[in-house]
Amino acid sequence: MSTLTMQTLDVPGARLHFEVRGEGPLIALVGAPMDAAAFAPLADLLATDHTVLTTDPRGINRSPVDDPRQDSTPELRADDLSRLLAHLDAGPAVVLGSSGGADTALALAQTRPEQITKVIAHEPPLVELLPDRAEIYAGTEDIIATYLGGDVMGAWRKFMAQANIVLPEGAIEAMYGGERDPQTVADERRWFEHELRATDHWQPDLGALRSAGTRVVVAIGEDSAGQICDRASRALASELGVEPAMFPGGHIGFVEDPAAFATRLRELL
Repeated sequence: MSTLTMQTLDVPGARLHFEVRGEGPLIALVGAPMDAAAFAPLADLLATDHTVLTTDPRGINRSPVDDPRQDSTPELRADDLSRLLAHLDAGPAVVLGSSGGADTALALAQTRPEQITKVIAHEPPLVELLPDRAEIYAGTEDIIATYLGGDVMGAWRKFMAQANIVLPEGAIEAMYGGERDPQTVADERRWFEHELRATDHWQPDLGALRSAGTRVVVAIGEDSAGQICDRASRALASELGVEPAMFPGGHIGFVEDPAAFATRLRELL
């Protein structure tokens, strides 16, 4: 087992919890809203020959913000990641970002390309690149209003339907009904209220990403066909003139099967 250290870093407007494992070339695993715990099994597998950075994004779990009303944008999260990488002084880094964390990673590639050797953007929700974006944006507003109106399971049902993610019968009730961990509920509310909209509406600088060339890899889960993030990722790959790299599993393949995900990731390192 590799050594795990947990630390905090003060950044403008927030205090970031981050974790470091292993030794070797630096790789950062970032999500949004997923925190460091979601990446822990994958991080352990990679830490045998890498220094692995994971973090709770601002406003989530152990990373409190000064102003809870402030929205979490990809630009803000990219600046946080840049400060973490500079603090570690072990880069440049490979950055694997998943979902909203893929937006974070792409935003970092645009603004601080000298800090990265490769960005692997796993299923970024780049709705702006889709032809039906106006309909999706309207649906997102309805989802947020449903959640803030108190209908948690109704909001999740609408979210899954819009994302074209099919869950087993009763899964929504099992995951979001009954007694729930207060921190999980707080993180969920922050995502609906202060992160989902800003992430969905983020517009990447395609010119800057094209200039990064092969350092930007667009990754898609093999089980995500037809989902919004699959469609958005394919649109990004088309804009950049690259073939997407297929990964095992779906939108959270790194949680579903960390070992298979790590094997595929190593092929791209």
